[in-house]
Amino acid sequence: MIKTKKGLKTTLAASVALAALAVPELVAAQDAMAQQPTALGEIIVTAQRREQSLQEVPITVNVVTGRMLESMAADDMGDISAFVPGLSVSNTSPTQARYSIRGVSTSDFGVGTDPAVGVYVDGVYAARSGAALLAFSDVSRIEVLKGPQGTLFGRNSAAGAVSITTNKPGAEFEARLGVRLGEYDKRRVEGLLNVPINDNLALRFNALVNKRDGWMTDEATGEDYDREDNWAARAALRWDVDANTQVNLSWSHDEIDQDARPAIGIIAIPAAPGLPAFPPDPADYLDPFKVGIRNDVIDNHETRRLDEGVLTITHAFGDIDFTSLTSARTFKTENREDEDGTNRPDLYFDTNNVEKNTSWYQEFRLAGQTGAFNWIAGASYYSEDAKQRSDTYATTGTINTILNNAAGQPLFSLADMILGMANIPASTLGHSWQENMINEGEFTASALFADVIWAANDKLNLTFGLRYTRDEKSFKWLNGPRIAPELDAVLNDPMTNFVLDTYMGPALGYLYSDYVFDLSGLAGVPCDNGVTVQEGVTCELSDSWSDLSPRFVADYKLTDKAMIFFSYAKGYKAGGFNSVEVASRFDNEDVQNFEIGLKSDLGSRTRFNISAFQYDYDGKQSIRLTTPAGSNVPQYLVETSDDTAWGLDMQLDMEPVDGLNLFVNAQYIDATYKHKMTDDGPLDGQPTGEPLWSASAGISYRHHMADMGSLDMQLVHAYRGEGRCNKTSVGQGSCLQTPWFDPSEAQNRTDVRIYWRTPDERYQLGFYVNNVFDNQYVTGVNNITATTLGTPFVGITEPRMWGVDLTFTY
Repeated sequence: MIKTKKGLKTTLAASVALAALAVPELVAAQDAMAQQPTALGEIIVTAQRREQSLQEVPITVNVVTGRMLESMAADDMGDISAFVPGLSVSNTSPTQARYSIRGVSTSDFGVGTDPAVGVYVDGVYAARSGAALLAFSDVSRIEVLKGPQGTLFGRNSAAGAVSITTNKPGAEFEARLGVRLGEYDKRRVEGLLNVPINDNLALRFNALVNKRDGWMTDEATGEDYDREDNWAARAALRWDVDANTQVNLSWSHDEIDQDARPAIGIIAIPAAPGLPAFPPDPADYLDPFKVGIRNDVIDNHETRRLDEGVLTITHAFGDIDFTSLTSARTFKTENREDEDGTNRPDLYFDTNNVEKNTSWYQEFRLAGQTGAFNWIAGASYYSEDAKQRSDTYATTGTINTILNNAAGQPLFSLADMILGMANIPASTLGHSWQENMINEGEFTASALFADVIWAANDKLNLTFGLRYTRDEKSFKWLNGPRIAPELDAVLNDPMTNFVLDTYMGPALGYLYSDYVFDLSGLAGVPCDNGVTVQEGVTCELSDSWSDLSPRFVADYKLTDKAMIFFSYAKGYKAGGFNSVEVASRFDNEDVQNFEIGLKSDLGSRTRFNISAFQYDYDGKQSIRLTTPAGSNVPQYLVETSDDTAWGLDMQLDMEPVDGLNLFVNAQYIDATYKHKMTDDGPLDGQPTGEPLWSASAGISYRHHMADMGSLDMQLVHAYRGEGRCNKTSVGQGSCLQTPWFDPSEAQNRTDVRIYWRTPDERYQLGFYVNNVFDNQYVTGVNNITATTLGTPFVGITEPRMWGVDLTFTY
């Protein structure tokens, strides 16, 4: 097997080299054809923190323009990730989004750890998932940079970076109003106003409201699920102080107040007081596309309120450009969702994730051209205060079921039986039960960086870059005793307490114990603030980490229209603390990435890019739900692994005739564990779960109708291959064979759109269908309550949806 992998790697690298050798002949053939205007057009990106043509940047980059976002009827990054091979964005919970590039992501949802994919909006880092998935508002383009970007973008871009650029205030008056109406009462209204106040001042304002009814219905209550309710606004001011100085000031607001994701139960629930089969057998799972949904979460909601101000100042000191970037951001989120997929009180369990975050970012940057050297250097400082409260809600009936399933000891039922025999009119069942974990982190990061492109000659460029970063973090955990005031009122009655203590003895203590956040196994572990881990006591740790992230690139122009490049880059994710594991800490995670690639414009009608990559990811932290030996109560376990991957990225864009555009993007990746030890044994050499293939393809055509305007038609298709399983995949719910579904199956999605524009493009009327063939998939089996209550549940992807939109531009 190892020999085969090495052989394939060699073949992939050779294929890139052979493609490079073939380019001169292909270009010559194109030049022999009649010259035509460049149809595909030049795409300007800032992937190297400089404005450059996409085809001149020696990095694998996928670009999604604002026009493409409009044609895809996309609301956020989750709507387009399927069409960018190698990028995965889960948007089922917008306040807890997950980003993955080339199979690398962060599974921990706590504020003590950082993501592996950096998300940047106008150059400002969005540190938390609660601020990383925002509504698209006046977006110019999105750049998906694959591979570590530690030198240019900094910390927490070990897998890559997503850079979102918004439109800036312009010198021309502009006004636009767009209305989108669709299935399930979809209503999206967006307005834009760009006003040049005078020759030196311009103001740009954009606002949108997006609402939709739910497409799932609770069969018991008739309530809709998966409703959307989001509005956002952005205001930007551009001031040209003089010929050398420009100031850009912007404010952004994003607000969500909608349903949390539903839980679709997949096991049969007998009539009360009967309990579901335990442990659950996948052979008995129900069809989630046909089973009725029954959720009973109290105060089901997902909310976010985000505000951010950004000040950018640029000044030219002769041939040297100075940039100051300042950002202040604050946001609050809550996400209370069902975790049992039933409406039974004795199986009730829900969670609420509450976050409050404030951050400050300052960057100073100098850039210039000195002879053959194009250089950039700077310093940055980041400060963040993050608070998180993880609430879990249950009933005493739920805890009774857990104790019955775990040890055959339904102690609350036993207590009630004793009280009944003693003729005491009280019950320990039917009361609320709450446990909390409270975290707070104070984080700072300082960095110095430099990057130099040396034009060694008219064909060869050599790039050298280095970033030094120092992270300092302080983190707190606080877990208090379980909260059950109604139960305590019963237990603290003198007569009740005497009777229960007499007949139950030490077992009475289990009615006071924590079960979700049980710290008994960590008792005595020292903390930095002079205490040991114990219930009701704040444990605090502090630590610091330093990192050097270099990059080296050599790019060579084979012709004026073709470039081959080789690169080495290091990325890292900062060390930190695991929110669910008190008194834990972990070190930096490092990625070493090697890449060889070709970028080519084959005449005016075809653009072809290909790259082969290989990376090693050392010290990757992941969180896994597992059941410790001797217990049936699952706990989140943090594990460390060393991963490796290699593969190919390919991009092809063509315009064979005027108005007809075709594209194909694809990624092949073989991602495996170099070393990982679990309770199930070692996973060395086994796949991490990332599918081998992901791809997207599309065709668009514009038909001009003279005085009748133009008609645009678009068809795009996305494919994500079958997930690759390992020994732990079944327990985690990502690979599980059932009679009705397979969470790891390959996925396909096809979108179509047709719209008409007037000759002056002032009016546009469109019609779209997303997921034309109504393909729906299970997004994974959630086992958070499967091994305690016997209640696994799933989520499913959205069905086919259609809509119309009308846009007026002045």
